[in-house]
Amino acid sequence: MDTSHFKQKLLDEKIRLESELGSIAKKDPNNPSDWSAVTDEIDSEPSADKNDRADAIEDLEENTGITNELEARLKDVNDALDRIEKGTFGKDETTGEDIAPDRLEANPAARTNI
Repeated sequence: MDTSHFKQKLLDEKIRLESELGSIAKKDPNNPSDWSAVTDEIDSEPSADKNDRADAIEDLEENTGITNELEARLKDVNDALDRIEKGTFGKDETTGEDIAPDRLEANPAARTNI
C-alpha cells in the first residue's frame, strides 16, 4: 500500500488540530503532548463583576471539553503516523486484516475495520 497519500492527509489534519488547540489551549512545557484549556483571566477580586467571572468559568469549562476531544484526535493522528513509519499502517489492530481503503480515506487514523 502506498501510504504517502494518507501520510499527507494525516499531517494536514495534525496541523489543523494543533492550530485549533492553540486557539483555546496551551502546551504543558513539561509534557508537550498535553494541552491545558485556557480562557480570559478570571478576576478573583471581590469587586470583580460576578457575571464576567461566571462567563470566564463557563468558557474555561467549554474549552476544556473541546481540548480533550482535540487532544484525543491528535493522539490518534500521531499514532497513525507512527504506524506508517513502522509499516503497520492500514492493518486492523484486532484481526490483523487490511482496513478497507474507503474507511482509511474517510478516517486515515482508523485502527480497525469497524
